[in-house]
Amino acid sequence: MKGKVSWPLFWALIAVFVVVVCLFLIESFGDLLGGSGLFLIPFAIFFLLAVALLVFTLRERIAGRLKAFFLLTAASAAGVFVFILLHNAVYGLFIYFFGEGFWNGGDEPFFFIMALIVCPLGFLVGAIGSIVLRIRGAVSQ
Repeated sequence: MKGKVSWPLFWALIAVFVVVVCLFLIESFGDLLGGSGLFLIPFAIFFLLAVALLVFTLRERIAGRLKAFFLLTAASAAGVFVFILLHNAVYGLFIYFFGEGFWNGGDEPFFFIMALIVCPLGFLVGAIGSIVLRIRGAVSQ
Protein backbone atom coordinates (compact mmCIF):
# COMPACT_ATOMS: atom_id res chain seq x y z
CA MET A 1 0.00 0.00 0.00
CA LYS A 2 2.99 2.24 -0.57
CA GLY A 3 1.65 5.66 -1.57
CA LYS A 4 -1.61 4.47 -3.12
CA VAL A 5 -3.59 7.32 -1.63
CA SER A 6 -0.85 9.81 -0.84
CA TRP A 7 0.22 10.54 -4.42
CA PRO A 8 -3.30 11.41 -5.68
CA LEU A 9 -3.84 13.57 -2.59
CA PHE A 10 -0.49 15.24 -3.21
CA TRP A 11 -1.37 16.09 -6.83
CA ALA A 12 -4.82 17.34 -5.80
CA LEU A 13 -3.19 19.55 -3.18
CA ILE A 14 -0.82 20.95 -5.81
CA ALA A 15 -3.77 21.66 -8.14
CA VAL A 16 -5.72 23.48 -5.44
CA PHE A 17 -2.57 25.43 -4.51
CA VAL A 18 -2.36 26.64 -8.11
CA VAL A 19 -6.02 27.73 -7.93
CA VAL A 20 -5.39 29.62 -4.67
CA VAL A 21 -2.33 31.35 -6.12
CA CYS A 22 -4.33 32.29 -9.22
CA LEU A 23 -7.03 33.82 -7.03
CA PHE A 24 -4.46 36.27 -5.72
CA LEU A 25 -2.25 36.87 -8.74
CA ILE A 26 -4.70 36.93 -11.66
CA GLU A 27 -7.19 39.72 -11.17
CA SER A 28 -9.86 38.41 -13.54
CA PHE A 29 -9.65 34.95 -11.96
CA GLY A 30 -10.03 36.43 -8.47
CA ASP A 31 -13.01 38.51 -9.59
CA LEU A 32 -14.93 35.34 -10.47
CA LEU A 33 -15.16 34.31 -6.83
CA GLY A 34 -14.41 37.60 -5.08
CA GLY A 35 -17.10 39.25 -3.00
CA SER A 36 -18.88 36.01 -2.16
CA GLY A 37 -18.56 33.09 0.17
CA LEU A 38 -17.38 30.98 -2.76
CA PHE A 39 -13.99 32.67 -2.37
CA LEU A 40 -13.32 30.55 0.73
CA ILE A 41 -14.07 27.18 -0.89
CA PRO A 42 -10.59 26.66 -2.44
CA PHE A 43 -8.99 27.50 0.91
CA ALA A 44 -11.17 24.99 2.75
CA ILE A 45 -10.41 22.31 0.16
CA PHE A 46 -6.69 23.13 0.45
CA PHE A 47 -6.80 22.66 4.22
CA LEU A 48 -8.81 19.43 4.06
CA LEU A 49 -6.51 17.93 1.42
CA ALA A 50 -3.50 18.88 3.55
CA VAL A 51 -4.94 17.13 6.61
CA ALA A 52 -5.81 14.06 4.51
CA LEU A 53 -2.29 13.93 3.04
CA LEU A 54 -0.82 14.22 6.52
CA VAL A 55 -2.95 11.36 7.84
CA PHE A 56 -2.40 9.03 4.89
CA THR A 57 1.33 9.70 4.80
CA LEU A 58 1.56 8.63 8.42
CA ARG A 59 -0.64 5.55 7.88
CA GLU A 60 0.89 4.24 4.65
CA ARG A 61 4.24 2.53 4.42
CA ILE A 62 6.12 5.50 3.07
CA ALA A 63 9.66 5.88 4.33
CA GLY A 64 12.73 8.00 3.90
CA ARG A 65 12.93 11.33 2.15
CA LEU A 66 9.54 10.98 0.46
CA LYS A 67 7.83 10.70 3.83
CA ALA A 68 9.69 13.78 5.06
CA PHE A 69 8.75 15.78 1.96
CA PHE A 70 5.10 14.67 2.09
CA LEU A 71 4.90 15.58 5.78
CA LEU A 72 6.52 18.96 5.13
CA THR A 73 4.10 19.65 2.28
CA ALA A 74 1.02 18.63 4.26
CA ALA A 75 2.00 20.28 7.54
CA SER A 76 2.91 23.54 5.81
CA ALA A 77 -0.35 23.60 3.86
CA ALA A 78 -2.41 22.96 6.99
CA GLY A 79 -0.21 25.38 8.94
CA VAL A 80 -1.29 28.32 6.80
CA PHE A 81 -4.87 27.93 8.02
CA VAL A 82 -3.85 27.24 11.63
CA PHE A 83 -1.52 30.25 11.83
CA ILE A 84 -4.12 32.56 10.28
CA LEU A 85 -6.56 31.46 12.99
CA LEU A 86 -3.94 31.90 15.71
CA HIS A 87 -3.02 35.35 14.37
CA ASN A 88 -6.63 36.50 14.52
CA ALA A 89 -7.22 34.88 17.92
CA VAL A 90 -4.19 36.51 19.53
CA TYR A 91 -5.01 39.87 17.95
CA GLY A 92 -8.63 39.68 19.13
CA LEU A 93 -7.72 38.53 22.64
CA PHE A 94 -5.15 41.29 23.13
CA ILE A 95 -7.64 43.91 21.99
CA TYR A 96 -10.31 42.40 24.25
CA PHE A 97 -8.08 42.35 27.35
CA PHE A 98 -5.97 45.48 26.79
CA GLY A 99 -8.20 47.68 24.61
CA GLU A 100 -7.89 48.93 21.07
CA GLY A 101 -5.17 51.45 21.93
CA PHE A 102 -2.85 48.62 23.05
CA TRP A 103 -1.58 47.94 19.54
CA ASN A 104 -1.09 51.59 18.49
CA GLY A 105 -1.90 50.65 14.92
CA GLY A 106 0.45 47.66 14.96
CA ASP A 107 -0.37 44.03 14.58
CA GLU A 108 0.72 40.72 16.04
CA PRO A 109 3.47 39.72 13.57
CA PHE A 110 4.64 36.22 14.56
CA PHE A 111 1.68 34.11 13.39
CA PHE A 112 1.17 36.43 10.41
CA ILE A 113 4.75 35.81 9.19
CA MET A 114 4.37 32.08 9.81
CA ALA A 115 1.14 31.95 7.77
CA LEU A 116 2.23 34.10 4.84
CA ILE A 117 5.96 33.44 4.49
CA VAL A 118 7.25 30.38 6.37
CA CYS A 119 4.41 27.93 5.61
CA PRO A 120 4.21 28.66 1.87
CA LEU A 121 8.00 28.29 1.61
CA GLY A 122 7.81 24.98 3.47
CA PHE A 123 5.01 23.87 1.18
CA LEU A 124 7.06 24.69 -1.93
CA VAL A 125 10.17 22.92 -0.59
CA GLY A 126 8.14 19.81 0.27
CA ALA A 127 6.29 19.80 -3.04
CA ILE A 128 9.39 20.35 -5.16
CA GLY A 129 11.31 17.73 -3.19
CA SER A 130 8.53 15.17 -3.69
CA ILE A 131 8.34 15.91 -7.40
CA VAL A 132 12.12 15.65 -7.80
CA LEU A 133 12.12 12.27 -6.05
CA ARG A 134 9.32 11.13 -8.34
CA ILE A 135 11.12 12.30 -11.49
CA ARG A 136 14.41 10.69 -10.48
CA GLY A 137 12.58 7.41 -10.06
CA ALA A 138 13.53 7.09 -6.42
CA VAL A 139 9.86 6.54 -5.63
CA SER A 140 7.43 4.12 -7.18
CA GLN A 141 3.81 4.97 -7.83
